[in-house]
Amino acid sequence: MAAGAIEFMGRNIKGQGAWDLVEQGLVMVPEGRGVFSRMTITENLQMGAFVRDDGEIDADIEMVFGIFPRLKERRAQLAGTLSGGEQQMLAMGRALMARPKVLLMDEPSMGLSPLMVDKIFEVVADIHSRGTTVLLVEQNASRALGLADRGYVMDSGEITMSGEAKALLADPKVRAAYLGE
Repeated sequence: MAAGAIEFMGRNIKGQGAWDLVEQGLVMVPEGRGVFSRMTITENLQMGAFVRDDGEIDADIEMVFGIFPRLKERRAQLAGTLSGGEQQMLAMGRALMARPKVLLMDEPSMGLSPLMVDKIFEVVADIHSRGTTVLLVEQNASRALGLADRGYVMDSGEITMSGEAKALLADPKVRAAYLGE
């Protein structure tokens, strides 16, 4: 067992189950999307709200459909039959259903078409503008740093640089190592 503590909102969360973290407002969109493939789009979104006990779940589903109109068109379709980009939209929408305080996103653009990457980054910016903190792990360094307030550069699992995202984006070392310049 590793030493140390993990704190969120001033509370130690080390060892807590994922459902406890979601209840506290810490929600993750995993790499590889992780949708419930045998459930419909609507059922997946409902699962995102499983920790909630309020009368606004249907309104939040409509909010997600406003962000991702393609999901609304296919609301009764099984998630496993969606394209990779549509599954990424669904995974993001499902996370939003929990009304996160902090949204953790692991490689949201991985394996997507350039048009879908544009949409995903547009939505990440929108989520942040609505007041949700987003922690984004992303190999597309240019796009991620262009969107972020703060950035961390990792090499072999260790943080090698950190600072204001725009300064990192302009740093010649970062540009050479991660942006191919």
